[in-house]
Amino acid sequence: MYLNKAIVIGNLTRDPELKSLPSGIKVCSFSLATNRVWKDKNGAKQESADYHNVVVFGRQAETVAQYMKKGNSILVEGRMQTRSWDDKDGTKKYRTEIIADRTQFGPRGTAGGATAPSSASGTPKDLSAQAGEDTGGMIDYPEEDINPEDIPF
Repeated sequence: MYLNKAIVIGNLTRDPELKSLPSGIKVCSFSLATNRVWKDKNGAKQESADYHNVVVFGRQAETVAQYMKKGNSILVEGRMQTRSWDDKDGTKKYRTEIIADRTQFGPRGTAGGATAPSSASGTPKDLSAQAGEDTGGMIDYPEEDINPEDIPF
């Protein structure tokens, strides 16, 4: 049995690039940085970063390109693939990429450029966010008590 599975969580090193194949399928590519921290044999803290090229196809590609920006955190799950081509000088070039099957956006930071999709409903939570009030990630529960008989199940 063989397994080709990659799961990485990291930060985008550049804004995603969205392109279309001749067939019309959307393709989004971006680079992801992961880091590793350890102590060497002398007890000194060491850190190294690895960079991963990621490719996403279809509707998921459009979503990543729309909401993700440089510095945002993302989880990518997919498979490793190496492709090769000849450049204009005839030199053989290779590129190893993660072909994403699944992506999951990380927590939104205050420094991140991505914003959540806004709804046009104009709910009180939406209006308070537009007015600049910080809800602190809290859930707005109704003021009145919930009657168990009102629950439909």
